[in-house]
Order: sequence, then C-alpha cells, then structure tokens
Amino acid sequence: MRSRELDPSASPLDYYGYELRRAREAAGLTLAQLGSIVFCTGSLIGQIECAAKVPQREFSERVDAALGTDGLFSRLAGLVLRSQLPSWFQPYAEMEARAASISTYQAQVVYGLLQTPEYARAVLEAGLAEKPDEQMAARLERQRILTREQPPLVWVVLDEVVLHRPFGGREVMREQLAHLLSFRDRREVRLQVLPLGVGQHPATAGGFTVMRFDDHVDITYSENYDSGFMTANSSIVKDCSHRYDHLQAAALSIEDSAKVIARVREERYAEQPEPDRSTVA
Repeated sequence: MRSRELDPSASPLDYYGYELRRAREAAGLTLAQLGSIVFCTGSLIGQIECAAKVPQREFSERVDAALGTDGLFSRLAGLVLRSQLPSWFQPYAEMEARAASISTYQAQVVYGLLQTPEYARAVLEAGLAEKPDEQMAARLERQRILTREQPPLVWVVLDEVVLHRPFGGREVMREQLAHLLSFRDRREVRLQVLPLGVGQHPATAGGFTVMRFDDHVDITYSENYDSGFMTANSSIVKDCSHRYDHLQAAALSIEDSAKVIARVREERYAEQPEPDRSTVA
C-alpha cells in the first residue's frame, strides 16, 4: 500500500499506524523485514501503518516483542479495537470495563461478554454490521475483563428463547451453549435462565443492564437497534434494580439453568450422524 502521512490525533487507529511506522523505521527495518519477524506479510504491516487495517491484539504483542516497545502496541490495541465499536456503544464499553459488578437481562442474544467468536460473527452479520471482522474483534476484546486479576462479578439472566434461536447454525449454537456451560465453575460469572413457562415478568420492554462501581454511582443501560441509553438517574437505577430482583426470583437456579442449557444443546443441536453412503445391493 502506498505510504501516506497520518495525523496521529485523528483517531486511535491513525495514532497506532503513526507510532508503528516510527518505531519500525527507528529499528531500521523494512516492511518485509518486520513482517518476517512477526509472521505476517510486509503488505499487512503497510496497511496497518496507513490505518487501512485494524491491528489485532496478538499482532500487537508480537510487534512489542520484535521492536522492544515495552508493551506500547499491546496497550494501544485495546483503544484501537474499542474505537471499532459503534460510536453510540463506546461509552457503555468504557463503563463496562470499569464496573465492579454487572447484572444483565438478555432477551434476544447471548450477552456479549459470553459469546464465542463464531456466535458473535453470526449476530453481527444478522445485524448487517458494516465491518463484522473489526467489530467481532472489538467484542472479543471486551471479554478480556473476565480474565483480568480482579474481574467484575457478572450476573446474567438469559431468556430461554435465546437458547433456541439458532444464530450461525447447529454447530455454532452447540459450541456457544458449551461455552455457557463452561462458566459453571467460574466464581465471577453467574448464569440463570428465565424459562419459557414464565409468563408475565417485569422486563417485557427488553434487555437491560445495571452496573455498579467502586468509584462511581450506579448506572443502567438499555438499547435499541441503533442507539443506547445510559443513565445514573437514581430513580431509574432503583427501578431497574427492583425489576432485576424480580427476574432473578422468577429464573431457574444456577444449577437448574445449567441443566436446561445442556438439555437444549443435546436436543436441538446434537451432532448429526454422517449419512450412510454405502451402496445397497
């Protein structure tokens, strides 16, 4: 890709490209030489330096090791990937990363922090995302808060209908439900299923999230297809917290929820036997 000057203040992606070119040239390496060291093409390096390609975290870690940049590009990767989220969602992602606890009710899809890459891609493609690869990487970047030294306590109430809605097909759903079951022994994640048999409940308007912080007032968040609403209004936060308490009471226990997830996985998304191709005499 033809080299061009970047304005490092234009965006996180431009800043990353500007710094990468500067660090590479300071090390006396060509695009091809750096590419061979970090196991990619020189063309990819050039695209990232021109802000035409979004760098992934693994790439950033390899660049830090190759150029001795003391974690600079690994730190920038989070900012770059977050910038790929829809602009209206970015404020929520920033607060989500700071939260001490997250309580969320999801009525349509699996909560983003618990999605597999394949399921996330299917959800984004269904929503006609303009850059599904970049947004999927950004969604997976959000999940890093679950692996940090002090992760937030995440409590999810998942409507049972989500388990039956086959985003991505049978195999994608089978892996996604297996991933949900993998959280059974994680102290920082609690998952309850709101069964189909529950009729009236206090969240008929859709999903919502309540976040609590060590250094900030509580916040609630909800969204529609192209915008999000986040507020610290105490009356709204109190109302949402009250509704969430009712949802938890109506939902199955953590143990029974795991049983439902396992049952749906086997009954709806079981592996299909290979067709018998033997010739009948």
